[in-house]
Amino acid sequence: MRNGVLLITYPDSLGSDLSSLEKVLSKHFPKAITAVHVLPFYPSSADRGFAPKTYETVDPVFGNWEDLQKLGKHYDLVFDYMINHISRESEIFQTYLQEGPDSPLQSLFLDFDAFWGGSITEEQLDRIYKRKDKAPYEEIRFADGQVRKLWCTFGEQQIDLDTRSRRGLEFLEQNLQSLVRNGAKLIRLDAFAYATKRIDTDCFFVEPEIWELLGHCRALVEPYGADVLPEIHEHYSLQLKLARNGYPVYDFALPFLMLNALYFQQTTYLKGWLEICPRNQFTTLDTHDGIGVVDVFGLLPPEEIEKTKEHLYAYGANVKRIYNTEKYNNLDIYQINCTYYSALGNNDRSYLLARAVQFFCPGIPQVYYVGMLAGMNDLKLLEETKEGRNINRHSYSVGEIEEELARPVVQALRHLMELRSTHPAFGGTFVLEQEEDDHLLTISWEYETEKLFLHADFQNSTFTIKEGEKVLMRL
Repeated sequence: MRNGVLLITYPDSLGSDLSSLEKVLSKHFPKAITAVHVLPFYPSSADRGFAPKTYETVDPVFGNWEDLQKLGKHYDLVFDYMINHISRESEIFQTYLQEGPDSPLQSLFLDFDAFWGGSITEEQLDRIYKRKDKAPYEEIRFADGQVRKLWCTFGEQQIDLDTRSRRGLEFLEQNLQSLVRNGAKLIRLDAFAYATKRIDTDCFFVEPEIWELLGHCRALVEPYGADVLPEIHEHYSLQLKLARNGYPVYDFALPFLMLNALYFQQTTYLKGWLEICPRNQFTTLDTHDGIGVVDVFGLLPPEEIEKTKEHLYAYGANVKRIYNTEKYNNLDIYQINCTYYSALGNNDRSYLLARAVQFFCPGIPQVYYVGMLAGMNDLKLLEETKEGRNINRHSYSVGEIEEELARPVVQALRHLMELRSTHPAFGGTFVLEQEEDDHLLTISWEYETEKLFLHADFQNSTFTIKEGEKVLMRL
């Protein structure tokens, strides 16, 4: 992966399809982006692509493999692999239903009762790290009328796979190698920590199985010059552990820490994280999901977490508690749904400061497509769909993109992105400079004769980027 800005987008969110996406990026962002993470473009039955029916084809609504290959001529490509599950509507699962519980395919899936050796106990159930307020299974009726409970961690369309079995590993191998042969430089392993399960554990990031599975995935893609990126939302210590073992990770702690710093004009907690955060990471402020809260447990005191949440609800434009309730299909207390621009009150200065700091943090910066256009909360889409995450999933027509690009905040952000993607200093050494005042933050990067400084003032949302004594950008 080149050391520049990574864009994350749905295949139909910047224009109508993959062909439109390539044209938009080539026309408007040729120097700003070095990689593109195309969110699931496979035929899918739910969760906007995250319930894939197959990895063998591109959904014709978005285009075809040739469209992705054309995009890959200019950008490093990141694809998703849903390692934990497959669509209930997939051909392989439908074949299993027709053949019955004793089908040769049965080892690809997890019979819930058989896994526990009978009925699960209350103690065992309480221990499972769950994503819903009930036991993680769905009752499945086979063609012959038999009913079985199959493990289902997420939605009813997302049936868990057994990565422990020979057939499960063969399925993994087939799909990962297909994706890298089709141009992926990096495979994001979605919901990775849920893919390891063992009786009488919480069935989340189970060791040593997690390391065996991750090592196997890397070994499959390395011969193609690719790597894997495990996606895990949890305590930051898991990211540190993954990084110590040589794997790239996500910095999901940065978004909430940055809000805390900007809301209260303090950088103590942000600096504390920058001192210890992994260097081989992908930084984020926004993603297709919410702003993570669980990721900062231990990095922010409980009172700072609560204070930041309350400030986000009160100050973030149109963010209300109601959008994180059952009415909006979102009961996840660990994430708050909001665009990052709206989380900062649609304030250009605060938003550009946040991006400048992100781009100077260790690692490769990821920018979500809505964030690239400084997008505000899409309350219309939210109300129409009653899906909390859709507040941050507006799809832009080509005409809308042209309009957004005329805004000074978007032009300034594009300039920042171009600087981050092209300046050689970012290939060198990161230094968090000492500052006595808590509202000040200074970061430098140095590579051979190239040196860049970011001087940021969180008290008045200003920053200066200097190359030696030359000012490259000032806000």
